[in-house]
Amino acid sequence: MNKNKKAIALMSGGLDSVLAAKIVMEQGIGVEGIHFLIGFAETKSVEQASKILRIPLHIIDVIDEFKEVVLNPVYDYGAHLNPCLDCKIFMVKKAKEWMDRHQFDFMVTGEVLGQRPKSQRRDTLNIVKRESGVGDYLLRPLSAKLLSETVPEKAGWIDREKLYGLSGRSRKPQIALAKAFNITQYQQPAGGCLLTDKKFCDRLTVLWNFRKKRDYTRDDIELLKLGRHLKPASHFRMIIGRNEKENEKLEKLKDELNGETLKTISHAGPVVLLDGEMQPQDVEFAAQIAARFSKGRDEKKVTFEFKAKNGSTRMISVKPFAAEKIQAEWYS
Repeated sequence: MNKNKKAIALMSGGLDSVLAAKIVMEQGIGVEGIHFLIGFAETKSVEQASKILRIPLHIIDVIDEFKEVVLNPVYDYGAHLNPCLDCKIFMVKKAKEWMDRHQFDFMVTGEVLGQRPKSQRRDTLNIVKRESGVGDYLLRPLSAKLLSETVPEKAGWIDREKLYGLSGRSRKPQIALAKAFNITQYQQPAGGCLLTDKKFCDRLTVLWNFRKKRDYTRDDIELLKLGRHLKPASHFRMIIGRNEKENEKLEKLKDELNGETLKTISHAGPVVLLDGEMQPQDVEFAAQIAARFSKGRDEKKVTFEFKAKNGSTRMISVKPFAAEKIQAEWYS
């Protein structure tokens, strides 16, 4: 009955989505993975997951479309700026569009009943099915025995007895199942989406307040992942590189963000991206702060190259700011 049936598996890179796909594959279903690039999660673990399963993986960029979900969630945020339920609806809806367009028969996700308090309750699992439009063509193999039958089960494509009835937040059943399937490499829980990370969300909120507008660009997302973020005045902020790799990224982002930079010349130290309307005294003040994060922090003078928005450059030599004068509330 399942001959030539195909399923699209929504892949997060975590163990649950790997197991869900594997369970369906064990029943002779052809499975391909799909992952939506939203800008707030890395793809390395997803690519690793597809290699473990030996299935094709489709990575689709939806960063611009996903912005509306972040800025105006219908079902509100979680603990930080994570619109988890809206996110799941969005992704399942996009996956359904792909599924229909490429003539796949049903969809698979790794959701576990009761694992997440906001997006994986029985009522919210039903909301995802309804609001995404996928209906009973969505199979959740890890909790299927606790949920109503789906089309793949009713049609005989999938044997319900070979599905599972997992629930709750414990990871032990999934780890045992991974061992049974001889799956030894997988992403550990937590970490994933930056919108669940307090530090990242604090930075995003500071950015919104600074610009007096709730919005972001692709470059903003990349910048929020980098360096130390300080706002020493209401009209400008600083992003200070912590290592050579971050320094290189900040120099590249300077032109794309139409910002200005300070680059340590006299000593090993950071590249600093300046964002805002900078007056000459502001640039010198920022240089004094930046000098504190250089190898010349205990010297009398540290020299920087200042590159303005118009591309012009000049040298600035400053005395490093006293450590005790750098205020904790400047950080985000």
